[in-house]
Parts: sequence; C-alpha cells; structure tokens
Amino acid sequence: MSKPFRFKEFTVHQDKTAMKIGTDGVLLGAWCSLGEYPDTVLDVGSGTGVISLMIAQRCDAMTIDAVEIDEGAYEQSVDNFEKSDWADRLYCYNATFKEFADEIEEEEEEYDVIVSNPPFYTDNFETDDNARNQARFTSALSFEDLISNTAKILSKSGVFSVIIPFKEETSFIDLAKKNHLFPTRICRVKGTETSEIKRSLLEFSFIEKEFSLENLTIEISRHEYTEAYKNLTKDFYLNM
Repeated sequence: MSKPFRFKEFTVHQDKTAMKIGTDGVLLGAWCSLGEYPDTVLDVGSGTGVISLMIAQRCDAMTIDAVEIDEGAYEQSVDNFEKSDWADRLYCYNATFKEFADEIEEEEEEYDVIVSNPPFYTDNFETDDNARNQARFTSALSFEDLISNTAKILSKSGVFSVIIPFKEETSFIDLAKKNHLFPTRICRVKGTETSEIKRSLLEFSFIEKEFSLENLTIEISRHEYTEAYKNLTKDFYLNM
C-alpha cells in the first residue's frame, strides 16, 4: 500500500492509481502559468490529482476540472479533491479527453488554462499492467489527440502547458503549430549539472510571439537541491 504524500497545504493519497507522485507533476503544477486571474482550469490526465490541487492552492479559479480515463486514478482524484480545502472548486470526469472535449465544445464552453502531464512512452515498452500502460503510454492519449482537443476548448487568450521528454520537444512544438498553438515559454530540465536534459516544460498560446527559454537543474548532489528548484517548489514541499 502506497503511503500518502503530504504537501504543505494538502495530502495526496495514491493507493488506487498506477502512477504515483513524481517530480514531473510537481514541476508542472508549480511552473505552469495561470495567466490573468483564470476562471476555468482543466487538468488532462489527472492521475492522483496533484496538479489540480497545486493550481487550486495557487489561484482562486472557481472551476478547476480534471479528466481521467483510468477508473482507479479517477476515483483517487475525486477522493483527494474531496479531502482538500478546495473541494467546492475541484471536479473530476471519468472519460477520454476526446469525449470530454467534444462535449465541452458542443456546449460552447472553454478553459483559460489547460495543463497536462501526458503519457509518453511508446507502445513498444508496454507492460502487462493495463492501468500503468494507460497512465504512461501514448496509445492511451497521443500527443496529436492532446493538442487537437486542447485547441478546440482553450479560450482565445488561454494558455496550455505540458511536461514531456526533451527528445519529443521539436515534434510536439511542430504538432502544436499545426493547431495554431505557438510556444511562449520553454524550460529544459535536467537532474544535475552534468546530466543530460531529460524534460521540457512547454507553454503555448494562440498568439505567435518570441518565446522565452530557460534551463532548470534539480539537484546539486543527491537530495541537495538547487536554489532555482527550491524557489519553484517551496510553497508545496514540506521540507523546502
């Protein structure tokens, strides 16, 4: 049984979902831009619900929705939302992102902020654990599906943020441009100063302009964190 993960202002239970709390989700939840006082936020593939909870802590948006295809993860998100101080603002839907986006588009609704820590291993590495596959493999939610459905329901002045493997950065940006979404911020993340860049944090909008590029290193040595990483996550981690 997985132990709950305690943050400064909320606790995340993770016993019902294949994907546990990891650095990627926390990075995205802390880094993503929330624009100018967003009213509506959407977390695509909520897992434990950690990103939605971080956003609820960071802003006063009245509607923070999450969509999650896996039933166990969906139940976990709902449970974590209900136990938080922001239960009245957090809501999770059990559906594919396409089903969800089609319904939102039909109702002519939209989101000011959309965030996603999407699945990103390809099918060749699939395991026998179905829930883990859905949480971590692109067959459950391809980058094309993520981007095209985001473009349908993101408000004209909205922002879309993701965390993906660095090696996928160029192709993801190209796909986004085909859907009229352009990079506004890029942050490349590596574990230590000497390690390779592992992740890209990307932010997009419908407005084409020059993007800012930054780099983030997480650790100086094992469990000794850089000032930049501490500054980014200090409002959330208990010991930062």
